[in-house]
Amino acid sequence: MSDIKKVSDFLAEAGVFFLASIDGNQAKCRPLGFQMLENDKIYFGVGSFKEVWKQIKENPKIEIVALNEAKDKFLRYYGTAKADPNPELVEKTFEIMPEIGTIYKENGWEMAMFYLDDATAEFRNMFAIEESYEFKY
Repeated sequence: MSDIKKVSDFLAEAGVFFLASIDGNQAKCRPLGFQMLENDKIYFGVGSFKEVWKQIKENPKIEIVALNEAKDKFLRYYGTAKADPNPELVEKTFEIMPEIGTIYKENGWEMAMFYLDDATAEFRNMFAIEESYEFKY
């Protein structure tokens, strides 16, 4: 199994994970549940009309944190968010989550897709890093 697939699988097993960004001088954190491994990159999507997207564009240094209680481990995945405007990614997202696609299409909203570059994934227990991987694209 590839290193990036390990990260994607951990996020999938966690179900809900948290994205941290910066709004001015204040940290902001929100739950997410969607990620998609495509072309050896993990893609995330947020509404381009949302504050989180404005924050990411202003300061693309973000962090994702996920907890897997069954394994008693958590993941810190951080780096620089890189937008990918490929419309096929959005369509694939809407195929995976048709209820979100319907809501976005009905409201004329756009989904902003991004992945992390110059990223580090740390698989951790409460006291130490057990595995660490770096990803540069």
